[in-house]
Amino acid sequence: MKSFFRSCCVFVVCLLLCLSLSACSDFNGTRLEPFLGGDVNLVELGDKVAETLIMQTLPPLIPHQGDQPILITTLVNNDNLSDTSSFGRSFQNNIAAGFVARGYTVKELKLRRDLLVELHKGEFMLTRNLAEMAGIQRAQAVVVGTYALANRVMYLSVRLVSPKDQTIKATYEDKLTLDANSLRMLGLRIKNGADRDPIEPALPPSPSVLDDLLY
Repeated sequence: MKSFFRSCCVFVVCLLLCLSLSACSDFNGTRLEPFLGGDVNLVELGDKVAETLIMQTLPPLIPHQGDQPILITTLVNNDNLSDTSSFGRSFQNNIAAGFVARGYTVKELKLRRDLLVELHKGEFMLTRNLAEMAGIQRAQAVVVGTYALANRVMYLSVRLVSPKDQTIKATYEDKLTLDANSLRMLGLRIKNGADRDPIEPALPPSPSVLDDLLY
């Protein structure tokens, strides 16, 4: 009986150890978040997005083509396509790194208001200004992406689009429960500091009383 109990304890400890070692954002938003939750690793996620898009695309993309780059745009807010964020710009870099690591030539487009994606017949396509940019027809593909927020949950959509006819060649869809750091990149924070509390806009720090008195 003691040996059975000891074996059960060892099993439980090993299971918890494995879970803790693999702690990730999958536990965010659950009761296990305080113990097993983790930050959203944008570096790994960007690499996963790049790998998925490359694997899905047919005909396949061609690596090591300096005159036929992959253009990667800034991710934008799905509810306001003229709006981006520190998150969108940072994740653009993470996706670009994933393509470069696999031998593809990459050029980044830091989107302005006149260089965004627009919704057309249920599919994301490039704006006319972007399609008319010099060199766009030489690109193998353009990566565009949007995100939508519902409290702490982000719905992420990244698509690889043909620059010639704007057909979608590959997609990556994901649902993320954001941690405090990721929310901060969107200008948000967890209200009251509790893990399952709603989010609110992050306010700038209030001025120091000492600064007011001394300066």
